[in-house]
Amino acid sequence: MKTSQALYEKAVAVLPAGVNSPVRAFRSVGGTPIFMERGEGAYLVDVDGNRYLDFCGSWGPLVLGHRHPRVTAAIEDVVSRGWTFGTPVAEEVALAEMVVDKLRAVEMVRFVNSGTEAVMSAIRLARGCTGRDRVLKFRGCYHGHVDYLLVDAGSGLATFGTASSAGVPEAFARLTATMPLNDPAGLAQLFESLGGELAAVVIEGVPANNGLLVQTPEYVAQLRELCDRYGCLLIFDEVLSGFRMPKVMAYEQYGVSPDLITMGKVIGGGMPVGAYGGRAEIMQRIAPLGDVYQAGTLSGNPVAMAAGYATLREYYESDVPGRIEELGGHLDRGMQDALSSVAEMGYLRQGSLFWLYFHRDEAPRAAEDISGQGAEVYARLHRFMLEHSIYLAPSSYEVGFLNTAMTEADLDRFVEVLRAAVKEGLVQ
Repeated sequence: MKTSQALYEKAVAVLPAGVNSPVRAFRSVGGTPIFMERGEGAYLVDVDGNRYLDFCGSWGPLVLGHRHPRVTAAIEDVVSRGWTFGTPVAEEVALAEMVVDKLRAVEMVRFVNSGTEAVMSAIRLARGCTGRDRVLKFRGCYHGHVDYLLVDAGSGLATFGTASSAGVPEAFARLTATMPLNDPAGLAQLFESLGGELAAVVIEGVPANNGLLVQTPEYVAQLRELCDRYGCLLIFDEVLSGFRMPKVMAYEQYGVSPDLITMGKVIGGGMPVGAYGGRAEIMQRIAPLGDVYQAGTLSGNPVAMAAGYATLREYYESDVPGRIEELGGHLDRGMQDALSSVAEMGYLRQGSLFWLYFHRDEAPRAAEDISGQGAEVYARLHRFMLEHSIYLAPSSYEVGFLNTAMTEADLDRFVEVLRAAVKEGLVQ
């Protein structure tokens, strides 16, 4: 990996830690980042010509795999005509119509440029609609690097957060209440104390940035009922879970209707796209119709809109959820057999998301239940997988992603490499 190593040595001189996003730095798994040159379906090829089965999938958007022909053609068509105009374009209307037609919780949508921007904007909208300032989030849920969402839990159940990043004013963090996931009694207690002050509650559809923390339908239904009772908006952050669940969206899996949802990843087909949407009466509060301001020079970019539209057309016309469940079921069976004698690692899947967890008999539902001991085991496994041309996310807390470019044979190879790791004692 001489070329990749040389690039990294250049990068550290001009980029903090040589990367533009912290988890890419390989700090938790050891080694140095691998520089990629191209994607081919289910595979990545690095600058030294090495080929890897890719379970990172650009952190989620590539549900069709790399360079899907339909998406590639859509991008090339737009680029041949220009790639940014700063005006309305037909592509944004087409994608918006697709989203509104397919998602029952969305009557209107506003496109932005990232998941972080989508959540930030949705919370501003909730504050504008309710006239309240406070927000509730859950530990183990990540909603982007917005100042007031980069918080840790306070000293008690119903206390407000403290900043978990330098540069975040404590006054911002104090606007955000935090509590553990999967705590029905604590949730009721918090609302009794603070419900009348909350503008919004934000939760990942399926928390998937700090493990895969699947919540019970009963807990989510309780959250919906409490939001209704106290007059605050329920925001489902579907940036990772959206278009990756068996029923497309996580809120459909749970059988609830959020007031607002945020989207990203798949909705842009790999381009930098985010979106937030909900009922028309709420969305019409956004400028220029209403008094909640939000703008973006590159929002609705024609290349990004075309990529997202092509991805979603393929998604629905080719029954991507059905194919993902076929692949996922195949992987489930292989993993169950491969891990039958393994005590320190488990496997969990929801739609096209899967997670390897450690040192527990059952999958955690809250961040507090995740054992930190698993990081060392995962680091060994990650290095072993790379040596066998399989690319996993460089963090034990991150999920893996399936896509329709994969085959059953690809998944069998992943399982066989895992068996080899078990045989060598890397996982026990």
